[in-house]
Amino acid sequence: MASLGQLERSVMDAVWASPVPVTAYDILERLDAGHSGRPLAATTILTVLSRLEKKGFVASDRSARPHRYTATASRADHVAELMHEVLGDAADRGAVLERFIGGVSDDDAAVLRRLLAGNG
Repeated sequence: MASLGQLERSVMDAVWASPVPVTAYDILERLDAGHSGRPLAATTILTVLSRLEKKGFVASDRSARPHRYTATASRADHVAELMHEVLGDAADRGAVLERFIGGVSDDDAAVLRRLLAGNG
């Protein structure tokens, strides 16, 4: 799975946060509301969405104008895939898992124990 740049992450955050398909203008409104720097252009967001579509992160509905975009997978799916990739690249998977588990909060450790016990 391809990694995301900073603007791509911001766009995906807006797509994931929406319960309905979004337009580039919807995303632009969300990003401009939380953006203190130079305003973004709609064409910039459309370019990012095009790249995200090529990478497989979003799907577009081109049956109406403006086009609407939805995520092809949830944020949790994306993060889990990234974790699998990192673990898969590790020479010593046990050491990586040990370091990871050693750094999680007590609450997260309890969730991991429950999941490993099959009590999802």
